[in-house]
Amino acid sequence: MKNFNQYILLCLLLLTGFGAFASSHREAPLIADDPLADNVDLYAFRSPDKPNTIVIIATFNPLQLPHGGPNYYQFGEDIRYEIHIDNDASKPGDEIIYRWTFKTKNEDPSTFFNIRLGKRNLRSTYTLEKSINGGQSFVRIMFNGDVPPPNIGERSIESPIGLNTPYEKLFQRAVRKTNTGENVFVGPVDDPFFVDLGGIFDLGDAPRQMGGARDGLACMNTSALALEIPIFKLTKAGTPSNPNPNNILDDRFVIGVWASASRRKIRTLSPGSVSEDGDWVQVSRLGMPLTNEAVIPIGYKDYWNAITPYDELSDTVLDPFFYNPELALYMDDSQFGGAVPSFAPLRIQRNSLGMFDFGNGQDGLYGLKGSPAVAGTALDDAIFGTLLLPGPGMPRSVDLWPIFHTGVPNFPPYQLATGKNGNPLAAGKPFVNNFLPNGGDMLRLNMAVPPTKRSDPKFSSLGLIQAAVLGLTDPAYNGSTAVQFIPNMDGFPNGRRLEDDVTRIELQAVAGVALAAIGLWYDDYVAGQSPVTQDLLDVLTYTTGVEANDAAFGNKFPYLAMPWAGDGDCSGIIAQNAQMKPTASRSAVGVAAPQAIGKSFMMGNYPNPFKGQTSLQYEVAEAGNLNIGVYDMSGRLVHTLVNGEVEQGRYSVEFNGSDLVPGIYFAKAVDGNGQLLEVVKMIRTK
Repeated sequence: MKNFNQYILLCLLLLTGFGAFASSHREAPLIADDPLADNVDLYAFRSPDKPNTIVIIATFNPLQLPHGGPNYYQFGEDIRYEIHIDNDASKPGDEIIYRWTFKTKNEDPSTFFNIRLGKRNLRSTYTLEKSINGGQSFVRIMFNGDVPPPNIGERSIESPIGLNTPYEKLFQRAVRKTNTGENVFVGPVDDPFFVDLGGIFDLGDAPRQMGGARDGLACMNTSALALEIPIFKLTKAGTPSNPNPNNILDDRFVIGVWASASRRKIRTLSPGSVSEDGDWVQVSRLGMPLTNEAVIPIGYKDYWNAITPYDELSDTVLDPFFYNPELALYMDDSQFGGAVPSFAPLRIQRNSLGMFDFGNGQDGLYGLKGSPAVAGTALDDAIFGTLLLPGPGMPRSVDLWPIFHTGVPNFPPYQLATGKNGNPLAAGKPFVNNFLPNGGDMLRLNMAVPPTKRSDPKFSSLGLIQAAVLGLTDPAYNGSTAVQFIPNMDGFPNGRRLEDDVTRIELQAVAGVALAAIGLWYDDYVAGQSPVTQDLLDVLTYTTGVEANDAAFGNKFPYLAMPWAGDGDCSGIIAQNAQMKPTASRSAVGVAAPQAIGKSFMMGNYPNPFKGQTSLQYEVAEAGNLNIGVYDMSGRLVHTLVNGEVEQGRYSVEFNGSDLVPGIYFAKAVDGNGQLLEVVKMIRTK
């Protein structure tokens, strides 16, 4: 450990450095004051049910409360929302741009309600334009597209005095086809991102040392722009029109995707109105999740939001934050590892194979530069120039920097350690091929990688990390260096699926897991023995405690869950007796506190989400008959936990749900008179 003064300095750094670790939810000072233009998340994946298409989803306007009336959340009329696609590695710049602009209308200005008698106020419609020449010109491909209303509640949506229509029908109606053949959806949705915001904000306490993890985005909505695009429309000019490519080594099917929001340069405020004028200025962007939250320091966050990925080609100001990431300091016992106990399983390689040090400020593989050892590899200046070994003291230039800035080529050493016979620089098993080195931060996706079926028992939210594990350990894949599709090769950071646990994956990447995948094993590896050492297992089994979304995703476009309703379980805490105090056993997802009815009962469970087993705790203030059952989404009883008389006190009962299919379940408590006492939502993950 460093001296005590350095330790105190580290704690001060943590106070400022961890305050925005939430996949672009209010990640930079300026954009935090402009939520309508705030890029929240970006997803790009090959459709699991339509493998000849790619789904791209960009979300905006974070942390929306379902009951956020009377002025519900909208897209901005004075903002350009764009999704950018780069498909040509020979030149920097976008090839395809989709641009949305919005209009709002009050259909009944005489009421303060948002919806009444079939009319909608703040009704949003959009125009969608497309450019295939990098933004030089645009063609309108949809006009007057309807945005579903916020899911205010049953009276506003389903009753005759409202819209008299089930919300699910409004949601499905919003899926439309453009003039050029894309499917598009625009509207409010459940926020698909999941992370323990409270734990992360609390000096990196994820998983929490006490109290259990909680999904800080549970019960929150956001606003989505979603596209389902035929693959042949996304390939660069001259690529054969193959509707179902399957050669993962074909780099013609690699694309880069990023999203942005722009405003006019001049804003004029007048009594009761605002006008915009002047040139358009980019105010936020997003490619890889967590870049501007966990890599870029606070003094540069607004600058990062203002530039494009192509500006990063000549920009060297931000590169050091990837070569020597701040987070790595908290995964290194010689630096400040002890200051973040929750990161204890995450430790980077300081003496890999007895010779390579990837600690901040060290040389990593730079000592091999120009040597015969790297001749003919991606680290050879004759192959990719100085891109991957730019200089001494930049240890993560070989893994973190390309993951965020170039993608990874199918070229030694960037192949799995399978078949390398102990030499990490040798050719191994082809793994990921999404190299697109003509820009900076983007989601890079190899569209030729087949989608992993969500019902596949090997499907994993760990994305490429799980694919690497299978490629190294599963007899179906580790017996040769032949090209194979390994389940989850279509997962983050090869694009990003809705289910991918990107917070965990990126923390594992900072902890050197990509280096281990190519054969640069952890420090406790002993030559001749298994590379699956305790250090590697610690990194692979690390969890933030929140591993799944609080709502189930759909099985068809747009795949997102419908937004939470303003009159539903997520609309706040149900009033209860003030003398009842919450305990540490609250549900990790769903509502923030127990939904108790009456004064004599409290219930919660942990962990939640759970994979197989969870513990249900309940507190009885008055003796009496009690029944607690577990029900699925259809209301079917799947298990009875308690049925009989109980005395006053606190109880805990174990529930083994390993035989249940992954999804949402409810524990419902009823007293002897049939009165509902409380309902707790529980999520069974894969």
